[in-house]
Amino acid sequence: MKNFLQFLKDYKQEISFGWGLTFLSSFGQTFLISLYVPEILKTFELSKGSFGSIYAICTVISSVIMLTVGHTVDHKPVKKVTAFTVLGLASSCFVLGFSHHHIALLFIAFTGMRLCGQGLLSHISFTVMSKYFSADRGKALSISSLGYSVGEALFPLAISTLILWYDYELAAMASGFFLLFYLIRLKFVKLKHFDANLDINKKASAGLLLGQFKEVISDKRFFIMMPASFSTGFISTAIFFYQYVFVEEKGWSLTLYASFFTAYAITRFVLSIAGGFWVDKYTAKRLFRIYLIPMCFGLLALAFIDSIVGALIFLILSGITVGVAGTVKTAVIAEIYGTKQMGTIRSLFTMFMVLSTALGPLIVGWMLDKDIPFSWVIFSLFLLMAIAQLNAQRIRKY
Repeated sequence: MKNFLQFLKDYKQEISFGWGLTFLSSFGQTFLISLYVPEILKTFELSKGSFGSIYAICTVISSVIMLTVGHTVDHKPVKKVTAFTVLGLASSCFVLGFSHHHIALLFIAFTGMRLCGQGLLSHISFTVMSKYFSADRGKALSISSLGYSVGEALFPLAISTLILWYDYELAAMASGFFLLFYLIRLKFVKLKHFDANLDINKKASAGLLLGQFKEVISDKRFFIMMPASFSTGFISTAIFFYQYVFVEEKGWSLTLYASFFTAYAITRFVLSIAGGFWVDKYTAKRLFRIYLIPMCFGLLALAFIDSIVGALIFLILSGITVGVAGTVKTAVIAEIYGTKQMGTIRSLFTMFMVLSTALGPLIVGWMLDKDIPFSWVIFSLFLLMAIAQLNAQRIRKY
């Protein structure tokens, strides 16, 4: 603990920068955007299925754009890349605030929020932390990832209150102004030390990027690492997106289920920190072979335990996997590929992660529409994650 506190003291500026980006990424995350859904459905007279399709399309578009811009953190000043990203996210929030004028604005807003929020801000944070830190990479990544937990704790309350008292347009506008305040603060933060190893003058052409992506995808390591990352985003997003549908189908108490999220949040918070120590001590490659196991057992509990205790078990075990995942998934890329082209390589993994968050709700929603029993829906998700976990064992060869 003493070493941990000393680490925080020595690198508080660097760590706070990484933490701040994951914290602000909340404005593009599903858990926060979902708060706008009821009002948006009323405003545009959309069905849940129609909205799900719009959200999936916007997320897929943002994941494709991610490939063309994610590499910039490898060869452009970190402050510049961050400023444009935050400005893009703020602008998207403002567009959402005016979206009631035309549904096309809704597409633009969600695409920008998913790209700049969930995609780029997280990508910049983890890429910069991985490049700057070596011996303490695990701790740096784990502390940075705590921004997610704090965002999940604070923003839903603030946004839902604004929506309840006023409307979703004002809540979106307030989010935009909040991001602009961060942008002003960013101007006075010194980040040049993050640019020490960047090729500032490099210009990545479309041909060069395609060649790099082709090289990564044709490598066997990619198909060892990608399924684990994909399955985590696919399953967690799908379940949390439809969690209240599941609660109603099971006949559980909605209030009691919501209270269980405290256990999830605490578990994720603690394991986010512990994961950083474990990565530094045991390497990310070793943890990569086991980190999906808790969530696998959690899915089995959710599928076959009729009592609401099954949900509690799932949330706690999911908190373990999701908490560790934030550190492991990025650190293992640095260990296997190195950090020279971290931004380019990680943007490819981020694209698949973002894509998984679009496909998860879409496919699970289709299964629910087909009246497939709840237990079989969850068991199919278990099989997907179990296969990804078995596939992850192949990483020991590298």
